[in-house]
Amino acid sequence: MSMATRTDTRSPAPHVADSHDLIRVHGARENNLKDVSIEIPKRRLTVFTGVSGSGKSSLVFNTIAAESQRLINETYSAFVQGFMPTLARPEVDVLDGLTTAIIVDQQRMGADPRSTVGTATDANAMLRILFSRLGEPHIGPPSAYSFNTASVRASGAITVERGNKTKAQKATFNRTGGMCTRCEGRGKVSDIDLTQLYDDSKSIAEGAFTIPGWKSDSQWTVGLYAQSGFLDPNKPIRSFTKKEMQDFLYGEPTKVKVNGVNLTYEGLIPKIQKSFLSKDKEAMQPHIRAFVERAVTFTTCPECDGTRLSEGARSSKIKDISIADACAMEIRDLAEWVRGLDEPSVAPLLTALQQSLDSFVEIGLGYLALDRPAGTLSGGEAQRVKMIRHLGSSLTDTTYVFDEPTIGLHPHDIQRMNDLLLRLRDKGNTVLVVEHKPEVIAIADHVVDLGPGAGTAGGTVCYEGTVEGLRAGGTITGRHFDDRASLKETVRKPTGTLEIRGATTHNLQGVDVDIPLGVLCVVTGVAGSGKSSLVHGSVPASAGIVSVDQTPIRGSRRSNPATYTGLLDPIRKAFAKANGVKPALFSANSEGACPTCNGAGVVYVDLGMMAGVDTPCEDCEGKRFQASVLEYHLGGRDISEVLAMSVAEAEEFFGAGEARTPAAHAVLDRLADVGLGYLTLGQPLTTLSGGERQRLKLATHMAEKGGVYVLDEPTTGLHLADVQHLLGLLDRLVDSGKSVIVIEHHQAVMAHADWIIDLGPGAGHDGGRIVFEGTPGDLVTDRSTLTGEHLAAYVGG
Repeated sequence: MSMATRTDTRSPAPHVADSHDLIRVHGARENNLKDVSIEIPKRRLTVFTGVSGSGKSSLVFNTIAAESQRLINETYSAFVQGFMPTLARPEVDVLDGLTTAIIVDQQRMGADPRSTVGTATDANAMLRILFSRLGEPHIGPPSAYSFNTASVRASGAITVERGNKTKAQKATFNRTGGMCTRCEGRGKVSDIDLTQLYDDSKSIAEGAFTIPGWKSDSQWTVGLYAQSGFLDPNKPIRSFTKKEMQDFLYGEPTKVKVNGVNLTYEGLIPKIQKSFLSKDKEAMQPHIRAFVERAVTFTTCPECDGTRLSEGARSSKIKDISIADACAMEIRDLAEWVRGLDEPSVAPLLTALQQSLDSFVEIGLGYLALDRPAGTLSGGEAQRVKMIRHLGSSLTDTTYVFDEPTIGLHPHDIQRMNDLLLRLRDKGNTVLVVEHKPEVIAIADHVVDLGPGAGTAGGTVCYEGTVEGLRAGGTITGRHFDDRASLKETVRKPTGTLEIRGATTHNLQGVDVDIPLGVLCVVTGVAGSGKSSLVHGSVPASAGIVSVDQTPIRGSRRSNPATYTGLLDPIRKAFAKANGVKPALFSANSEGACPTCNGAGVVYVDLGMMAGVDTPCEDCEGKRFQASVLEYHLGGRDISEVLAMSVAEAEEFFGAGEARTPAAHAVLDRLADVGLGYLTLGQPLTTLSGGERQRLKLATHMAEKGGVYVLDEPTTGLHLADVQHLLGLLDRLVDSGKSVIVIEHHQAVMAHADWIIDLGPGAGHDGGRIVFEGTPGDLVTDRSTLTGEHLAAYVGG
């Protein structure tokens, strides 16, 4: 018996599982957020905009991404959590609909000398396996090609316990590594210039040492060498015998008694290495850092010629190419070489390696080499290297969080980045992007604009919706969305030139160029064309360059804008004078510190394997000072209230009335001038972005007269509305007698320049040449380079 098949044309009711298509945030109060509540669509590209300091990172990174990571960490056992970073729950009432968050930020990669682009990705590991299978002669397993692995050989007796019996037996251990024994896998060796340590025409008693801090009356330094018994303190150092010189420079640690005190004598070289070279150079006092830079030189290792690898690893080759040769190639060339290898026995490995290398090229990093030290990558390059592992990922329904992914990208490369963001979205992922560039905002499915101002004047959602709605809206971002800078009618004339001749740093091809002084000179070109190599690597040291870059400012959570800029000194003196007490009372690192938290404002509770917790100090309530100190006032405010002020508030406070302090007001003026009016004076430096760090450094240098300033992408982190402010600042710097050289991709800065030097035409070995020198007007008229085409389109030329 046959039955008729009934076709139901009605669409089925949506499955309940398909209703979870939003990330809901209710009552977010992290940092400056003011009870923010929004709904973000999943599997869409959402761009977060707003002026610097408006709360974008607080919402995206410190709330949504942080809670996602915290919840994932909580799924592990308490034992495993003990090895993970501590994450506190964000200040938010409800967070619903979260998915696994993968953060791709601008944090520079580790500066360990053995960390390279190859080791930071899987490319180096795959190459090592490839050479261990196909390399001729065969020298061993993959570890034999690793410059992070030293060769180890050992033999001897071991005791084996089985049951009730104990048996001694002979054993040998052998591990073949690829590390160069001379430089220990670093590629460079340090050499100490002895003439910077002492004057060999003098004796120790006559004050031969020229090392900072080494005083003749110190028994720990000069006294130790004079009274050790190994040396004649009255003999000129150049007259030392061979044995005396060996003891003086390289003596083994030996216990000696000096003035009745037991001390350890050791040679001068190891002592200098321990006391100076083992410390972070950036954390040293300026005069100590200058001494280290004079006394220590780093040269390419003569044994491995900078390849970091042992002779055995360099001798094994595939088609006349060693692993050192492969890592030194530009990645796009290496990709072509790998494509030419046809070996069925390692076909899956070749396919995976090929995909990894092609991802580098696709993301615009084909000009890098795998042996490039990871610490030398810019923030933008580091972010794109981190992206590579996600491009071929099979994961879907993941939340990817990006922090200004177009940093360091020429306008020509931004479209490629946009395509990658859209690809991640189209695989079914949620993509959240914090961004200022209109080209990226334009591709968004959803836009969240925070503001209206920065700091306490921000922290609210001004607009949510489509890009068209943002354009039509009245927010700051909407009003400035289509802003375009115009070419200047007249340009300044140079007052001199900075000559560079035959520059060959990295990919520069014998560049000769005259950089004009006394004007605003902008150096442009695609990423990897040689801009930084020209400006940072080829300008003579005698030129007196002040480099204002985005590298982290060293310091603890106690360091803040007030301490870094020297602003706190006049403030403390003003408080002391007004109250008739010592200035030291008004320092949270000195006498005035709260004894319970030692001036930190928080008490850290270590919970063993569970997550540790930072809690505001109950005694000072997070104010960092003793209660007695807070009874002293200046202009009606105590010191903790002053440190909680924004730069803009403090500028007004110290500008007039009882609290008028000209020295403090001058520093605050400079901070406001560089666009940091929203920062609070006591905000920890560890919380500042790369762009904020750069502008803080610039503010400290602005008080100096004359000089040549080099700024590396100063528009980083700047909102569209702030770019015009930056252009005015650059003009004031030049008009005050400074020469300003800017490495920049932003067309508004190019249009405002007096002179442009354009490098290219491409990246890596396709770049490294000057393709244009002249005024912005000439570049627009000429349109002979990629930069010229994009600048012409920008100004409507």
